[in-house]
Amino acid sequence: MTEPVLQKNSPKPLYVQLEELLRAEIVGGTYGINGMIPSELELSRRFSISRMTARAVVTQLVNEGLLHRVQGKGTFVVEPKIEARSLAYQGIREQLEAMGYSTTTELLEFQAISADSGLAKILGVPLGEPLHFAKRLRSVGDMPISLHLSYIPQALAPTLLPQRLETEQLCVVLAEDFSLSSANVVETLESVLATSSEAKLLGVERRFPLLLLSDSYRSANGRVFEHTKVLFRGDKVKLHFEYGARH
Repeated sequence: MTEPVLQKNSPKPLYVQLEELLRAEIVGGTYGINGMIPSELELSRRFSISRMTARAVVTQLVNEGLLHRVQGKGTFVVEPKIEARSLAYQGIREQLEAMGYSTTTELLEFQAISADSGLAKILGVPLGEPLHFAKRLRSVGDMPISLHLSYIPQALAPTLLPQRLETEQLCVVLAEDFSLSSANVVETLESVLATSSEAKLLGVERRFPLLLLSDSYRSANGRVFEHTKVLFRGDKVKLHFEYGARH
């Protein structure tokens, strides 16, 4: 295989050529996940460019999230983030398994609670209304990636069983067992910092940045039957949204 070179006479600047070359090698698996790329000195010698140019290109790829530096060791390829769509379209477990990931779901908590003022407003129920509360931890392999907190009015799913939530997605259980299917979803996305308990469950440090996706599901008759908050590890998951053009 011919060693790639930078074209000195090309109208494309050398730093752009090097950036494109390194990106192609990283994406193409030349160095492997968590593999170390050549040092800035090695890159400068290999391509006959200044070390400053090599450093600028590597810094750009670090800023893009393709690489990360470890002080005193080198620069390494970052494991690609899992790209998931909005949960309004498809449950996260179903998405992950469709992408070939092996997933597990651990039911951490299932209990009856009373609706506080915030939940009462979201779910359109009286203050103190009995709710099912389910707390689940989803992992890919041995790596926790998301924490799910779900609230469902007991009156709409009176016989909801925790065992079902250990083996099936909540949306499937509600649809199959209680004929509760979503006709409309209100969704919000924000960045939050992990609390101590959330950090412990997700295997990160306290105040680690998380993505909080909140979904309220409304049936065809206009009733909100589920409100779920999902905390994703921002370093492992990115969310993909796609919309039609504005007119």
